[in-house]
Amino acid sequence: MGAEDSSSSDWNSFWSSKWDTYKSHWRERLEYLDKYKKIYARDKPLPKWSDADVEEFVQSDPVYGPQLQLTRQAAKISAAGSLIGAVSTAGVTLKYSKSGIGTLLSLGAGAAIGWVFGKEVANHTLQLYKFDPMNSQIKFFDWWEKKTEDRS
Repeated sequence: MGAEDSSSSDWNSFWSSKWDTYKSHWRERLEYLDKYKKIYARDKPLPKWSDADVEEFVQSDPVYGPQLQLTRQAAKISAAGSLIGAVSTAGVTLKYSKSGIGTLLSLGAGAAIGWVFGKEVANHTLQLYKFDPMNSQIKFFDWWEKKTEDRS
């Protein structure tokens, strides 16, 4: 019985160490999700902001302000790519197949592909790969939270 207990213990410690390694591996890979918790896991949502508020942040923060401005430009480019992709693929589908369902599916697929293509174009033309755009968003949310707390 003693030998079986020993091998069972070794087996459990082997799988326990494997499980700990697996957990730490995925904890490192999914660390960026903690940034989203600052935005979406709030008890009280932030009040709405306007473009003037964003411009005020851009003027007040010399590091993250220009990054936020570039990030907003990239979102506009991505939205334009999405619109172009959706309209062009839906138009071609409607012209050649005359299928309503196919047109709707191609509209969605074209929008998704256009968004990704626009995002890549923006990433390279605006050089977003040089910084983490999420950090500038977080800094803006922190700034906005402090500003709105002062108003209350």
